[in-house]
Amino acid sequence: MQVIKLNATDSTNGFLRRKMTSEPVSDFTVVWALEQTQGRGQPGRAWHAEKGKNLTFSVLKKFDSLQASDHFRLNMAVSMAIYDALAAHSVPELRIKWPNDILSGSRKLCGVLIENHLKGTRLAHSIIGIGLNVNQVSFAALPGASSLRLVSGRDFDLEGLLYQLCDTLAHALGNLPQTAFEEQCGAYEARLFRKDRPATFSGPDGRQFPGIIRGVSPDGQLIVEVEKGVRQTFDFQGVRMHY
Repeated sequence: MQVIKLNATDSTNGFLRRKMTSEPVSDFTVVWALEQTQGRGQPGRAWHAEKGKNLTFSVLKKFDSLQASDHFRLNMAVSMAIYDALAAHSVPELRIKWPNDILSGSRKLCGVLIENHLKGTRLAHSIIGIGLNVNQVSFAALPGASSLRLVSGRDFDLEGLLYQLCDTLAHALGNLPQTAFEEQCGAYEARLFRKDRPATFSGPDGRQFPGIIRGVSPDGQLIVEVEKGVRQTFDFQGVRMHY
């Protein structure tokens, strides 16, 4: 594992992507920036983090045999690796909010942005961007956010935590081709925020409706029971959960 540490960059995903166009980059190269000036979350959303208080980094992962249709398996592996690394620090009430946010209670600690690059029907490589709130204590403009410092009451060593996260991630991704989907999906759903509990959702038109999360489909869509015995699937752009 090679770690490239930057004082600042526009985004670690962007830095890694540009680096790959100019020179060979080895598998599991990590780019860590103390500050991102144009950090991104899920499409259309910015990622804001105080300089030097959080972890913003990207990991290049190359693949030999992962099908493009298995892209959500990569998402689950990354989410659960972060979950497990934080669980080792006794972070309270950990949950995964579909598709890949990490929560403590109902507050967001971590977001993930994965950029997949294909070669035919296979995944050639992925750039996995991770933003984890660590020692920041003020989120005035982000009322739904929190940090490890706020939920645990102590400060964390950023570099030590980075290496722990990367070790856990490397182990999870290394085991991914040998892990059965049913086993992986069951473990993911067991950690899923508000699974089997009533919630309120809204579609692209803003109309709200009640529902209960029942799981995820093999292609990563959220399965919601919208009325007794009636289930619908939604992609990330097609539904929003209110809580």
